[in-house]
Amino acid sequence: MPRHRLPGTSTALLFAQLVGCQASTALAETVTCHVSYGGETRLVEAQPVASPYAVPVQKIGSYFLFRVVFQQEPADLAAIKVYVLADRERGPAPIHQATHRYPPPQVNHALWGFTGLNHIYEPRRDGELRYWCELSKAESQAG
Repeated sequence: MPRHRLPGTSTALLFAQLVGCQASTALAETVTCHVSYGGETRLVEAQPVASPYAVPVQKIGSYFLFRVVFQQEPADLAAIKVYVLADRERGPAPIHQATHRYPPPQVNHALWGFTGLNHIYEPRRDGELRYWCELSKAESQAG
């Protein structure tokens, strides 16, 4: 039975290319939070970070600041933390903080991700911020 081969390629070269392609594909995890306020929903994504101190806040409307810190390492600090702050005249003030272990457990209420649906209210106004977060693994090409 004849063997079909691309001109100028060897079996070893084809194998090396196949292994190289598989090695360069990695699963990158991302936390995606679905944040709703004032009739608008936006996605806030968080990549794993080595240090939580440089993670910026996202302004949501005129009152809320939203921040997600996703740490995979070291194992004793691995967590996903969600912060909601009030953007006050004298500076940001925390009004909500939730810590979720990493990796999050598989939950039965997958409709609202690993956090469930959260509601945070403005203390001086009638505004409501709602959010829920999910962990996703997406293939990314490394190199």
